[in-house]
Amino acid sequence: MLTGARPGFGNRISHSHRRTSRRFDPNIQSKRYWLASEGRHVRLRLSAKGIKTVDTLGVEAAVARIRARGVKV
Repeated sequence: MLTGARPGFGNRISHSHRRTSRRFDPNIQSKRYWLASEGRHVRLRLSAKGIKTVDTLGVEAAVARIRARGVKV
């Protein structure tokens, strides 16, 4: 929700060096934060990097950024 992380794509390479498609999924976690300004908890789906970003910015600023992107929280 915060960083806009999407899956990356690449190739699986076997021992014989044949290539097949694969997908690198982001590390998505569901985390609950207390939003003091609204007096309620919000549940955010964040990547591991997004969780660190919330720790740096603070919950209020992070939720404001998510809402600015047009995502309902």
